[in-house]
Amino acid sequence: MSVRHDWYQSESKVVITVLLKNATEKNYAVKIGPKQIHMTADGYELTLSLLHPIVVERSSHKAFPSKVEITLAKETGERWQSLEQKPILVAPTIQTKNWDRLLNEEEKAEEKDAKGEEALNQLFKKIYSSSSPEVQKAMNKSFSESGGTVLSTNWSEVSKEKVTVKPPEGTEFREWEK
Repeated sequence: MSVRHDWYQSESKVVITVLLKNATEKNYAVKIGPKQIHMTADGYELTLSLLHPIVVERSSHKAFPSKVEITLAKETGERWQSLEQKPILVAPTIQTKNWDRLLNEEEKAEEKDAKGEEALNQLFKKIYSSSSPEVQKAMNKSFSESGGTVLSTNWSEVSKEKVTVKPPEGTEFREWEK
């Protein structure tokens, strides 16, 4: 369990106040290093990585009834922007992408799709051009009335009524909004 703490500074020192009642009864211990403070007590722990180095020999700590006060001697009179240095986040190793290769793969996939679409269009053209006028009428009527969702070659079925829209499963058909 960690403890709450606060800090303030002067030109020559930094004072850290650790809010811990009866610290001496809780067997508190403070280790002061040039760039790190570590405090423990029964069930409590606080570790601080300091923003700037301090002079360990001139630093001290003292327990009061409601807190522990740690006084750190600054190595230089520099004003600290914060008590602790920001943790350095190490990014996971990122595999670099070969964008040119990915682009080429995407272009090849698009080419393949275009070739497949062109082949399908050629097939429909061949069916249409080699069909009887009755089959051509069925194809035209079914395709146009269904909004491109139905293509029938059966004129006797298509001629009876308007061809309804039949979108692919999992999709819905919407009228074009003007």
